[in-house]
Amino acid sequence: MAQDPMLKFVSVERDMPEKRPPDLRAKDFQEIYAEYAETKAEEQASRCSQCGVPYCQSHCPLHNNIPDWLRLTAQGRLQEAYEISQATNTFPEICGRICPQDRLCEGNCVIEQSGHGTVTIGSVEKYITDTAWENGWVKPAAPSIERKESVGIIGAGPGGLAAADRLRRAGVQVVVYDRYDRAGGLLTYGIPGFKLEKDAVMKRIDQLEQGGVTFKMNCNVGEDVSFAELQAKHDAILIATGVYKSRELQGPGAGASGIVRAIDYLTASNRKSFGDAVPEFDSGELNAEGKRVVVIGGGDTAMDCVRTAIRQGATSVKCLYRRDKANMPGSQREVANAEEEGVEFLWLSAPKGFTGDAVEGVMVSKMRLGAADATGRQMPEVIEGADYVEDADLVIKALGFEPEELPTLWGVPELAVTRWGTVKADFATHETNLPGVYACGDIQRGASLVVWAIRDGREAADAMLAQFNAAAQVAAE
Repeated sequence: MAQDPMLKFVSVERDMPEKRPPDLRAKDFQEIYAEYAETKAEEQASRCSQCGVPYCQSHCPLHNNIPDWLRLTAQGRLQEAYEISQATNTFPEICGRICPQDRLCEGNCVIEQSGHGTVTIGSVEKYITDTAWENGWVKPAAPSIERKESVGIIGAGPGGLAAADRLRRAGVQVVVYDRYDRAGGLLTYGIPGFKLEKDAVMKRIDQLEQGGVTFKMNCNVGEDVSFAELQAKHDAILIATGVYKSRELQGPGAGASGIVRAIDYLTASNRKSFGDAVPEFDSGELNAEGKRVVVIGGGDTAMDCVRTAIRQGATSVKCLYRRDKANMPGSQREVANAEEEGVEFLWLSAPKGFTGDAVEGVMVSKMRLGAADATGRQMPEVIEGADYVEDADLVIKALGFEPEELPTLWGVPELAVTRWGTVKADFATHETNLPGVYACGDIQRGASLVVWAIRDGREAADAMLAQFNAAAQVAAE
């Protein structure tokens, strides 16, 4: 009887792919982790305990069948592992790279809770799909029938692309409209190459095009085409715009030059990596080279900014966050990577104002954690008399994103929104109050993770298909 390849977590230690040394990786925008070799991927996958209630799966927004594809990887059955991974996740190689596994699947791994170190789920997922690409197992959509229904998707980010893939594989005619010149949304322009090399994104977009998805780029709904025109043209509309409106800083001097938005800063850097002409980068406005940089915020976008500034050659990079390390929303793995690369974190620190017409410093209030709020999270309180000024030539605001006012921008006042400005839609079907109009991703749930946008996009596509099928059934009777 063949020996069971699993449950080796007692005899085999957790081993992440080799990470490039900080002094080397901080000089370029290449991904920092090496790829697993086949034997190492099999070895690490074999550590899975195959538990009866897989918390890794239940804590994954996509409910990926993680234990099964780990077992198949341990057995060397990589094509089957890829097929199972792809069945629930439209972009497993992207999630393997950028998901905060330490907060999701890996953070809830049973053997992690028992002190043996989690299975390296994300790294194995990345390895499986990269291997699938290399071997030609990743195929474009080839629907067995072409359907007459047409769907217009507004936004080419992860939610819109996931829906496009799902719909196209069912034979639906799909057109994706996006205001930018490249598809991918934040995958393309918001996330730096050291976390997600752009080839991984561009390959998926090419695959969608090969499968029959039409992309209308540089198309701004409300300006280049009206929402009413799209409604007239398509049987259903999916709003998947994401949230791009940056939260603003308050306080004296907040309008000084040299204080920039994180999305503008990251987009300029990514465009430069594509080889685009970026005047704001070349002028120094959105370039950290030779500057004292202060990033304000504690989420993953802030981590992207501090690590980008290091690579651009900043003389110093500091991250200002009003709570402590244990309470920051960003991935602890990303914080560790940033610290290794030379970023200094100023915990329990909040901006009070700014000095200089062209920013010269950040007026900092020192904080302490006080009583808990309604959510149970301790609220930061100002320590009186502890203010000081942190020198800065470039301040990057990474305070999160809010939705744009779509009903106004698109001339659709009847589109219902929540009090936060997100599009109001059913969280199961993603239907809005307008017939045939759906919403998914950040524009529905607020700024969140890529993996949630993928789940939403897949669910919205399934709801549309159910509606199309029901309508076809009624017509046939």
